[in-house]
Amino acid sequence: MSKRLLKTGLAVAITATSSHGFASGFALNEQSISGMGTSFAGRSSSADDASTVFGNPAGMSRLKRDEVYVGAAAIHAKSDISHASANAGPLALSGSNDGDMVPTTGVPMGYYVKPLDDKVAFGLGVYVPFGLMTDYESSFQGRYYADKSYVRVITVQPTLSYRFNDKLSVGFGPTFNHIEGELTSSVLNPLSPGSNDGKVKVKGDDTAVGFNVGVLYEFTPNTRAGVTYHSRVKYELEGDTRVSGSGALAGIAGKYDANLDLTTPESVDMSITHDLSDALTLYVGSTWTRWSRFKEIRVENDSATLPANLSTIVEEQNWHDTWAHAVGLSYKVSPQWTLRTGIAIDQSPTNNVDRSPRVPSGDRTIFSVGAGWSPNQDMTIDVAYSYLQEESVDVNHVSATRGTYSARYKNSAHGLGASLSYRF
Repeated sequence: MSKRLLKTGLAVAITATSSHGFASGFALNEQSISGMGTSFAGRSSSADDASTVFGNPAGMSRLKRDEVYVGAAAIHAKSDISHASANAGPLALSGSNDGDMVPTTGVPMGYYVKPLDDKVAFGLGVYVPFGLMTDYESSFQGRYYADKSYVRVITVQPTLSYRFNDKLSVGFGPTFNHIEGELTSSVLNPLSPGSNDGKVKVKGDDTAVGFNVGVLYEFTPNTRAGVTYHSRVKYELEGDTRVSGSGALAGIAGKYDANLDLTTPESVDMSITHDLSDALTLYVGSTWTRWSRFKEIRVENDSATLPANLSTIVEEQNWHDTWAHAVGLSYKVSPQWTLRTGIAIDQSPTNNVDRSPRVPSGDRTIFSVGAGWSPNQDMTIDVAYSYLQEESVDVNHVSATRGTYSARYKNSAHGLGASLSYRF
């Protein structure tokens, strides 16, 4: 029984989770505040500031002066949990379902673009493409399926773009990505279900390389289209697993070496930017993400410290590919002020069978507004606000070692961002 408890606890603990950010799965959209104002509808074609290093590196060719861009977004999420129940065999397990498991989270970003001549530009970006933070209350009724989760990817991207002519530009940049995470869950004590819980914590990190490539085509001075490919990145996290507990769990308490392979998916972003007039601009975009790569979590443990049957632990995920679609508008009220708005729909990659309290997400609708203020030709301050509403989804899980847990989740989130661009 101790071996079975350890196997279950470890598998649950390393399950990747969603922080209810403004992109599907555990991806984050917040790499541009100006783009946030239009729900990222024109991310690969707008190329209005240095955040195009991420949105489409080919867009750097449109910037005529050196530019520095720094910003941050804050995300505050809330879940309404209802119809909850949990059992360990015939025994009902009590607990709370507050639904405030996502702390307010900050997402920073920074970019620099330097035109080298009329055709070539260099850029550098630092941003967070993937991240999550969930922390249920200690008395959470589904704590054997989910507890605390923290994962963050920080990316540094040096980039070059080349402008072939007045219409066609391309850009490319390798990405250097560092991932770190800490994931915990409770372990059901078989001698006193619902009390004297054990705890399992997994920590690990790794650095891996990927790339971003983009193409921008300007049909006319008023219309341009862009396509950006963000590559997959394969990580081999190394760290340790700590198990604590008393009574029947004391025999498995200790520290174990652990290795976890995780691949963040590739995505393709496509958008069109069209100036309807001198003041009004339309943005339309779609993003495809290959979440079907995320079929399972597989942990390889040090066989020298664990029995052979625990050397490999697997947790099924079976996510599917997703599409997100967005449309946005910007209106230039004056040379100093620009107003923005947008709406997006974003599919969830989870399925009804494997959905757990760690990723209780459904399809999303996002509404955004924003504004840009340029007091002079050298500086622009952008602000944006987004509201996310998810469809209701059900969680239903049964396990011999974790009991049962079922509930209905309805998630929402608020996002607020600000950035400063300076040109010289």
